[in-house]
Amino acid sequence: MTEQIERPDRTVRTVTLPESSGAPRAWKFGDDIDTDAIIPGRFLTINDPAELAKHAFEGTRDEFAQSVLSGDVVVGGRNFGMGSSREHAPLALKGAGVRYVVAESFARIFYRNAINVGLLPLTTASTEAFEDGAEIHVDLGANSVSVGGTAYPLDPVPDFLKRIADAGGLVEYARTLEEVETCGTTSR
Repeated sequence: MTEQIERPDRTVRTVTLPESSGAPRAWKFGDDIDTDAIIPGRFLTINDPAELAKHAFEGTRDEFAQSVLSGDVVVGGRNFGMGSSREHAPLALKGAGVRYVVAESFARIFYRNAINVGLLPLTTASTEAFEDGAEIHVDLGANSVSVGGTAYPLDPVPDFLKRIADAGGLVEYARTLEEVETCGTTSR
């Protein structure tokens, strides 16, 4: 499917996406994607992930919100999620059904916010060969991501971060924990 999208700055971008095969697709972005590009500031009064998802990449890549499918993967270059500390950016992606963001590196605050809301950020040495719209599969057991039939190594993700993401985020993960003894006075 090919779409031509006219942006407010009058540039026209032609985007070709494969017809959905039911397999997750890669949504490729470049370096230094900031949180304002992921979710514009005017939507920060919204806290519902599904509502935020309707505005994900609005003004940057408008077709994303209408075309992203549950299970699709966002791919970035270096410093993905730079900018503000807003938790709304990973929340919008999670609300859109994105399970993973694969990038060469992440802004520190975006990385933590993503984990906190249950979106797993994954790093790999290079995303240059990843094609926009290509079929993509993440295999955490093998620490790899396959794009277009080629497997690329992922940096290992600590098990506790996987458990937090699998639980749906830090708050949901904390709800599964049994009460633990805290520091107290002990006799010596």
